[in-house]
Amino acid sequence: LMIFVTVGTHEQQFNRLIEEIDKLKEEEIITSDVFIQVGFSDYHPQFCEWKQFLSYDEMNSLMKKSDTIITHGGPATFMNVIANGKRPVVVPRRKKFGEHVNDHQLDFCKRIVQEGYDLVVIEDIKEIRKHLIPSRSTTTKSNNERFVKQFSNLIAELVE
Repeated sequence: LMIFVTVGTHEQQFNRLIEEIDKLKEEEIITSDVFIQVGFSDYHPQFCEWKQFLSYDEMNSLMKKSDTIITHGGPATFMNVIANGKRPVVVPRRKKFGEHVNDHQLDFCKRIVQEGYDLVVIEDIKEIRKHLIPSRSTTTKSNNERFVKQFSNLIAELVE
């Protein structure tokens, strides 16, 4: 099992997320391998593998082989996780922690959940430990079911 954490390329730190994951790994609450893309954060993990930035290919490779993907609230990133058939655990960057200029990531994530997208939004970083069990996206499952049903209907029409 593997956990991949990405904080994106925004120029403010995201130590809150990185420190929490590193602590959970140190305490062996996380027993999986963990890789963290730390971006401009100045906290560097002691118990997890990490790199400041990743190429597009490195990022996609880590997304594919990871069971759990934890991401900042950047829409391109978490929608890519969903497109890979996995449920993102999203920790939106917050203004009050000096992680972004405002709380648009949190607002956007809440709206996406209301629209029916399958993602976990973490507001309190201590809640993240409850969501470290891998889970496939139900969105992908329902899209596959819808496709199969539409395809079956099409075949039925053609055979009649």
